[in-house]
Amino acid sequence: MAEKTETQKIEREYIIPLRKEWAKVPRYKRAKKAIKAIRKFLVRHMKIYDRDLKKIKIDKYLNEEIWFRGIKKPPAKIKIKAIKEGEIVKAELAEMPKELEFKKKKEEKLKQKVGKVIEKRKEERKEEKEDKEVEEKKEASKDLEMKLEKEISKQEKQIKQQQSKALKSKAQVKQRKALEK
Repeated sequence: MAEKTETQKIEREYIIPLRKEWAKVPRYKRAKKAIKAIRKFLVRHMKIYDRDLKKIKIDKYLNEEIWFRGIKKPPAKIKIKAIKEGEIVKAELAEMPKELEFKKKKEEKLKQKVGKVIEKRKEERKEEKEDKEVEEKKEASKDLEMKLEKEISKQEKQIKQQQSKALKSKAQVKQRKALEK
């Protein structure tokens, strides 16, 4: 039988020393090296067995905090919260500065507004599609009615023609009988 593997969610907080790593590279590469150091630290401590750095996802706000003072002067250490879901580890700031909290709340509100606007547009599109379908059905029914009316009028004309032919033929038969007498 196939066994269901439940993904365990492991959550840990770390204070990562970055100065040792970024001090090894030139000034213009320090922030990049700090990001790489965070990834290596998390791979080692969150037990990623194949040591794949692509399995570490760094939060947008953590990245902004590293790059806040520019590429030449990243922070010496940083406190993060790492969440492991299956094989993927998500790293985010453990303690957000007030500026970033405000920015994060603002972006969440914006996302909610955008989501509402998108939902409204979807509903409007559905309504428009339904209206178009109703209009198309009305047009199709009108077309059918016109075709039926044309066919009925053609059939009526044919019936009148046949009746007039029949009357003419009866009149001719009477005339022949009258002539024969």
